[in-house]
Amino acid sequence: MQTKLEIILPAHNEEGNIRPIYDEIVHALASTNYQYTILFVDDGSTDKTLELIRELAKQDSKVKYIEFSRNFGHQNAIKAGLDATFADVIIMMDCDLQHPPTLIKELLSHYEQDYDIVCTHREENESASFIKRKTSNLFYKFLNQLSDITLEQGSADFRLISGRAIHQLKSFNEFDLFYRGLVKWMGFRQISLKYQPGQRINGQTKYTFKKMVSFGLKGFTSFSTKPLYFAAYLGFIFSFLSTLSIPYIIHAIYTGTQVPGWASVIASVVFLGGLNLMILGIIGIYLSKLFAQSKNRPHYIIKESNI
Repeated sequence: MQTKLEIILPAHNEEGNIRPIYDEIVHALASTNYQYTILFVDDGSTDKTLELIRELAKQDSKVKYIEFSRNFGHQNAIKAGLDATFADVIIMMDCDLQHPPTLIKELLSHYEQDYDIVCTHREENESASFIKRKTSNLFYKFLNQLSDITLEQGSADFRLISGRAIHQLKSFNEFDLFYRGLVKWMGFRQISLKYQPGQRINGQTKYTFKKMVSFGLKGFTSFSTKPLYFAAYLGFIFSFLSTLSIPYIIHAIYTGTQVPGWASVIASVVFLGGLNLMILGIIGIYLSKLFAQSKNRPHYIIKESNI
């Protein structure tokens, strides 16, 4: 009996990459013995992405698709693919060809060596901007230090999941999904492969600076409560330091001398006010996650599908 393999491809405004990624995946799997399907998840595209996917589906019965009613985000598109699959093995990858389909065979070869999960992490990409490379490195360093999981530098949403690991990953229903962390947190027998990211041939990257910051905050707050402890310790430290000024104030009151240094007082007030706002912001992020989870809204809404 052939092993069922499904390739899950989130797509948002990728009209120039749909046909190339399909051709490369078909070529990569041509010499394998897997019964495969290619599942495109259209994440609210406004160009011809869905139209091109429909054309492929008419030409090849192995091509399936899910259309969202609007843009729900990359991680929710992955979840939709997970929810819809009944395959023995799945591979998640992006449509922009930066996750090279030529690596699929290597992922499968490790699966055949009894690995439940085969992750990937990209090599340092000199074509990326200096700021992007540095912020990415800092993100992984801080995440590894502040959380209970360890992610390789440059970890990507390009991975193979199999068997029981698929079942467990499908069961997660938290609102702020961060699959890079969830997959690592699950355990099972894992390995991570290094890859050289391909060049984006068509379209523009969907990860703006604002989205990268948001994604980073999701990663920190999903797998660590240490920022809350940091805020509490910082509060205790500054409260203790403030008591050191009490003897000086008492002395000034009893001697009737004027307390000098208004500029430094104002500077301290402004600093501590900013510190309080930062601590409240940290607490607010965690509370907002609880609020969003409590509403229990669906992660996505499907408008159309051929599954």
